[in-house]
Amino acid sequence: MRFRIQLIALLLVGNVVAGVKNPVHATPPATRYWVSFRDKAGQHFRPRAYFSAAAQARRQRQHLPPADSTDFPVRPDYVAAVRAATDTVTLVSRWFNAVACRATAAQAAALRHVPGVLSVTPWPENPLLPAARTSTGAAEAGGPLTSADRSLARRQAASLGAVDFRRARLNGRGVRIAIFDVGFNGADQHPAFAHLRRRGAIVATYDFLRRTPAVYQGGNHGTEVLSCIAGRLPDSTRLGLAEGAEFLLARTEQMYREKYAEEEAWLAAAEWADRNGADIINSSLGYTTRRYFPEQMNGRTSLVARAAELAVRKGILVVNAAGNDGDDPQWRTVGTPADGDSVLAVGGIDPDTYLHLDFSSYGPAPGQRLKPNVSAFGVVVAAAPGGYVRTEGTSFASPLVAGFAACVWQQQRNLTAMQLFAQLQQSASLYPYFDYAHGYGLPQASFFTTPSSPPPASASFDLVRQDSVLAVLIRPEAAYVPAHTLPLFADSVQATTAAGAPAVAPVGKEQPREAAPPAEELVPSTPPQYVYWQLLDRSGKLRRYEVLEVKQRAVLRIPLRLLRPGDAARVHYRGYTQTYLAP
Repeated sequence: MRFRIQLIALLLVGNVVAGVKNPVHATPPATRYWVSFRDKAGQHFRPRAYFSAAAQARRQRQHLPPADSTDFPVRPDYVAAVRAATDTVTLVSRWFNAVACRATAAQAAALRHVPGVLSVTPWPENPLLPAARTSTGAAEAGGPLTSADRSLARRQAASLGAVDFRRARLNGRGVRIAIFDVGFNGADQHPAFAHLRRRGAIVATYDFLRRTPAVYQGGNHGTEVLSCIAGRLPDSTRLGLAEGAEFLLARTEQMYREKYAEEEAWLAAAEWADRNGADIINSSLGYTTRRYFPEQMNGRTSLVARAAELAVRKGILVVNAAGNDGDDPQWRTVGTPADGDSVLAVGGIDPDTYLHLDFSSYGPAPGQRLKPNVSAFGVVVAAAPGGYVRTEGTSFASPLVAGFAACVWQQQRNLTAMQLFAQLQQSASLYPYFDYAHGYGLPQASFFTTPSSPPPASASFDLVRQDSVLAVLIRPEAAYVPAHTLPLFADSVQATTAAGAPAVAPVGKEQPREAAPPAEELVPSTPPQYVYWQLLDRSGKLRRYEVLEVKQRAVLRIPLRLLRPGDAARVHYRGYTQTYLAP
C-alpha cells in the first residue's frame, strides 16, 4: 500500500513539472540545489558487504560500531522522485541523507512538496580563482636540481625528525592515506613513485568530477602533494615520511575554476575513502573568499567542513592545508575545511628561518579556536611531470604532516583519530605554547621514538617583575646568537624591547627580511632558536603574540600597565615555557 502511495506521488510530481521540463518558450536556467530527506525508513544495510576489510578493521581498532545511521543508503524512492522532478541529480550522500541536483526555480518549488523531502536549499555557483599558489620556479620540472634544492629536499622531512622515524623503522607501513586534489599528472610513470608501483601501493583511484577511475590528468598539484608524503629523488632522498603507506587517489578539484560542485566531490570522495579503508585524508584544498565570509569559517557552515567532521567521527584523521591567504588583507584566516574543530590544520613555515611564511593563513577560527594546529615547511622540492620543482604553499606542509601522522599510527595502531590528533599537537616544537601563526609548531618524531618520556626542558630564562615591567632574562648558560627582532603579529597593544624601541610592526605586518645567505649556510645543525611570547586574557584569548630573535640577555620588557587583571604573559624559549599571571 505504501509503495502505491509513493508511486502515485511520484506520478503527480512528474505531472507538476512536466510543463517545466517541456516549456513552450525557452527553458529557464537550472541552478544547483541541496535536497535533504526526512528519514531512511525501511533501509537495510550489511556493513561487511559494503565496507572493505581495511575499513572494517579501522572501526574495530577504534572501538566504533560496524555502521551507524549515516552509513545506511538513501531511500531509492526519494532519489527517484528527485530525479523525476529535476534536470540532474549530481550527488547522492549517505552521510547527509541528501542529494544535490540541478533544477529550475519552478522545479525546486515542486520538490518541496515531494513526500520525504525535508528541505530544498539553493546552492549558487560562482566561478572562483584557483586556490593554490604556483611554483616559485627555482627548479623547473625536468631541469637539474641545484645544491640549494637538494638541501631543501633533505631538510623538509628532516625538520620533522625523519632520522628518528627511520631508526625506529617507521615509514607508514600498513596505513592507508587518501589524497584529495586537482589531479595526479604523470604520477603513474614518474620515477619518484617507482617504489609505490612495484608493491601496488596505490590501491584505488577515482575522478569524482568526470566519474572515471582515471586520475592521472587534470593537474600536477596532486602529484606534487603525493611526493611530499612518499616521493623520492633519483638519489633516493626521501621527500616525505610515509613511503611505506598505501594510497587512495581522488580527483575532486577543477584545475582553474572552483565551484560548489567541488565541495560535492570532496564529500563523495570522503564517503568513498571511508568505504575503502582510509586512515588519513590529506586535503591540500581550501575554500574561502567569493564563496564564504570569514565569520563562516566556523567548522559548521560549509559542506566540506561538516563532511570532514563526519569523517573524523568514523575514525579517519583529516589533515588539511591552512590556506595561502595570510598576506591577503581581505581574508587572512584559515579556509574551510581546515576550520573544523577536529581537522588538523597545517600552516607553513620558512625553511630558512623556521618562522611563519607571509602567505600562510592565520588563525584564530571564529570563536577564538586555535588554528593552525601545527606547522611544517611551506616551501618544498616536489615531483612533477618531467622531473622536480621547488614550489610553495601550505598545500605541501599538509602532506608532510600527513606522512608524519602515518608513521605515528603505524607505531600506535590502536589510537583513535582524536587521540592521534592530540598527540600530534603535543609532539610539536612549541607545545604547550601556541600562537595563531605557527599553532604548536613542528611535530617532532623524537616525541614518539624516545624510549621513555623525555626529561622536562631546563629553564632557559627567568621572568622577573621589576618596578614597572616584566622582564624576560635569558640565563647565561642558554646560548644565544646576536640578531634582530622578527615580529610576527600584534594587535593595537604596543610593548617595547629592552632598548625601549617598539617591539612589533603594525597589525599583520612583518619587518623586511634580510637577504638570504648562500645555500651552504642555510643548513643549520639545529633550527634557529627564538623567544616566543604572548598575552592572553582571563578567558585564554590571545591579545597579542610575537617572535623575537635573541640579541641580548634582557630580551624583552613588558610594561606592567599593559597587563589587565587575570591576564597571562607566556614565554617560550628553547623548549621551556613559563607563564606570569597578572594579579
